[in-house]
Amino acid sequence: MEFHERLKAVREKKDIKQKDAAAKIGIKNNTLSSYESGDRKPDYDTLIKLADLYEVSIEYLLRGKESTINEKGNLYFFDMEGLTEEEIEDIKRHIEYVKWKAQQEK
Repeated sequence: MEFHERLKAVREKKDIKQKDAAAKIGIKNNTLSSYESGDRKPDYDTLIKLADLYEVSIEYLLRGKESTINEKGNLYFFDMEGLTEEEIEDIKRHIEYVKWKAQQEK
């Protein structure tokens, strides 16, 4: 999957209309459309706004299948392609268990 495909996919996953996403980050709808079609690439500042809006890392938008920890300490997983919602929830529960276990050991 390429940048423009990931960009469109994360917008759709968040269930945000293209025109609404464009308005939220202060660009024209046709500009966002050109990013999602692969005709143009966003500048650095716009890329940051897109990542923040969609709650993904810049690394994910640019490279895909990347995991990172954001400035708030939240861990993002990006290689979840093919997993069901139930499997993703299992991963989240496991993370909560590991956090709980770490607290118990302190």
